Amino acid sequence: MKTRNVITLVMIVIAIVFLFFYPSKNKFTTIKFGGTVQGTFYTITYLSPDDVNYQAEIAQILKDFEHSMSVYDSASTISRINRNDSAVHTDSIFNTIFRKAQEISKITGGAFDITVGPLCQLWGFYNNERIEVTQQMIDEILLYTGYQKVRLENNTILKDDERITLDANAIAKGFSCDLVGNFLEEKGIKNYLVEIGGEIKTKGNNPHKKAWAVGINKAIDDKTGEFSENQQIIRIRNAGLATSGNYRKFYYLNGKKYVHTINPVTGYPVEHNLLSATIIAPDCITADAYATACMVLGLEKSMELIESLSDIEAYFIYQNNNGKNAVSYTKGFEKYLEK
Repeated sequence: MKTRNVITLVMIVIAIVFLFFYPSKNKFTTIKFGGTVQGTFYTITYLSPDDVNYQAEIAQILKDFEHSMSVYDSASTISRINRNDSAVHTDSIFNTIFRKAQEISKITGGAFDITVGPLCQLWGFYNNERIEVTQQMIDEILLYTGYQKVRLENNTILKDDERITLDANAIAKGFSCDLVGNFLEEKGIKNYLVEIGGEIKTKGNNPHKKAWAVGINKAIDDKTGEFSENQQIIRIRNAGLATSGNYRKFYYLNGKKYVHTINPVTGYPVEHNLLSATIIAPDCITADAYATACMVLGLEKSMELIESLSDIEAYFIYQNNNGKNAVSYTKGFEKYLEK
């Protein structure tokens, strides 16, 4: 009996010594940093088991991303495609974005379309030139817009009309979030939040061992972007999130309001009561594209669309018949709401 007690005591002492000299590997360091990319800001937060800061590596990932997809970089893959450079071959970043864009364009009946850039420019959302747009102007541009008029074959973009240009702004930030998230996971990071220009990719838990808290802004007209009061706090993990809205980019001409969301099918800025769409999906590239598509489709069609898709949920802010802001969300979104 004495021998057994001695053995037990020794084992306890060994356990205490082990814990003292070999701390639990479950202790993580919270690492957070940010910067600028794609004309906006980004913030990366992750729990590191080995206290390694990957800021330099992530900055290079985002730099490579811009060299592929930035229309402001004259040497980027997409810029060379837009000016019909016959020597350009697409890269893996471009290919992934283009294929996802085409997929969602088909599902949404063209509500999402990365050839819509010339229409956005016509309406003054690229160059801030406000003109009286005519149906004739729109019809002319519609001749060389439309996702069906461009395709990818053997790392080469083929166009039905050389005037076609591509702009992936409505999907690019989402995929850049996914790329950074994939990098962190390859490094063994199991808990992170990547935010780039409001688009988000999450994995695991925050430093408090809870799902990551994210705010959905109230849809109040604010061209400065300084107003950021939350409409709703949600909790997400292992998912991507993106929000698109018409309350920050708009203008008035001759007393009429024009919003920056252009319907690629009609060529006109949308005129419906949907103010913002927040989408949660398995990855951020999907969330980003559907958020834009919903802003084209409007509340009723968007609700019908998202409810028909698996693994995708939506939260909509709209203006009701009384002119007040109201919310509506898909059945599966409720589990994300922080009560």
